[in-house]
Amino acid sequence: MTVGETRATAGDVLPPLEIPVTRTLIVAGAIASRDYQDVHHDAELARQKGSPDIFMNILTTNGLVGRYVTDHFGPRAVLRKVAIRLGTPNYPGDTMVLTGTVEKVDGDTATVRVAGANALGRHVTGTVTVTLPAGEAG
Repeated sequence: MTVGETRATAGDVLPPLEIPVTRTLIVAGAIASRDYQDVHHDAELARQKGSPDIFMNILTTNGLVGRYVTDHFGPRAVLRKVAIRLGTPNYPGDTMVLTGTVEKVDGDTATVRVAGANALGRHVTGTVTVTLPAGEAG
């Protein structure tokens, strides 16, 4: 194993990751994922559509969940599947805290249950399947 890589065993708890939800993060994530829906960059239009402010798109959340898992397992870990479901929105000024638990390990593949919460409640839940370099699973 090299620095920044972690073994996986079922039941392992990943350390929490706090992500400040800034206006810049929301807009940059929407632009990077080519999601030009006005609710992700124009506060006035978001309010006209019933939202108190702009909010994070699902592709940004998906990327942050993937980052959370690969940051834990290291640069040689490979995401195989990210399956998430959104709940309460991520608005600017809040903090999302990601948590995770290794559900199972099968050979060189681990399945991690991930959740992300903010001040309003549960923003995201799901599972991430990741392949770990040889000898780092189980």
